[in-house]
Amino acid sequence: MPLVVVTTSPRVAPGLLSHRAWEALKAGPVLTEAAGHPALPYLEEAGVAVSVVTPAPHEVVRRAVDETVVWLDASEQLMRSFGHAAMALETPPEIEVIPGSYDLPGARVLDLVQVMDRLRAECPWDRKQTHASLVPYLIEEAYEVQHSVEIGDYEALREELGDVLLQVAFHARVAESFDIDDVAAGIVEKLIRRHPHVFGEVTAETADEVNANWEAIKAAERADKGVFEGVPTGQPALSLAAQLIKRAERVGAPEALAHAVGQGVARELFDLVRRAREAGLDPEAELRAAALSYRDRVLAWESRSGTE
Repeated sequence: MPLVVVTTSPRVAPGLLSHRAWEALKAGPVLTEAAGHPALPYLEEAGVAVSVVTPAPHEVVRRAVDETVVWLDASEQLMRSFGHAAMALETPPEIEVIPGSYDLPGARVLDLVQVMDRLRAECPWDRKQTHASLVPYLIEEAYEVQHSVEIGDYEALREELGDVLLQVAFHARVAESFDIDDVAAGIVEKLIRRHPHVFGEVTAETADEVNANWEAIKAAERADKGVFEGVPTGQPALSLAAQLIKRAERVGAPEALAHAVGQGVARELFDLVRRAREAGLDPEAELRAAALSYRDRVLAWESRSGTE
């Protein structure tokens, strides 16, 4: 006879179990150590009696030699204990694990929401944070994502993306007029709306066609707004200048407006941004690449100087 361990996910509604799990739960006595297991009311409603017991692995395994015994959600440590107890028997029972529910992609985000709720309620530091106090962390984490991509450290990228996701969840938790579901719903609606070639009947065969559709839809959404609506002025100056020029070009602003802006070095810098735009280059990326090249040359010089 087997010892059947039915596992469930805390991130799936407790009454949603697989057909095999329901069959197993009706095949023999069901035991669990979790008195507050969320599936218990649903099992009771289905006529499945569950006994809440203190784990005694050797007794459970010996019992499974003569009859089918079902255990609901054993911990990793308890599973090891079941295995050791079975190995100690001359004729051990089969131990079978049946997944009762599976996590869907994105299910662990629910864990993040729960952890964030608890931190906001119980941690003095988390409790005092505001949108304004959190902004520097979001900017810092975004730069760390950029750095991990630049150096090709994709294991670090996974961690850095988690830090960015934390900031999103944190802001959503701090907010009083919306929550994480509202944030997710908003971006889902936007993605569907701006991808009619996927979710609608528009045809777009190339990335350029997709981008053209995206820009056209975005322009229509902003038809009754100013040309610079939504341009974040807190971004780095080179990026800001490039984005302002790009927006102005979209509405056909005279090119002459971009000439002779500012004075001295400011005028020269702005003109360089304009020329970079004309050449199809990102001035922020270009300057960053030059800065990193300079860094490498100085480090190489320092290394040579230290060996002389």
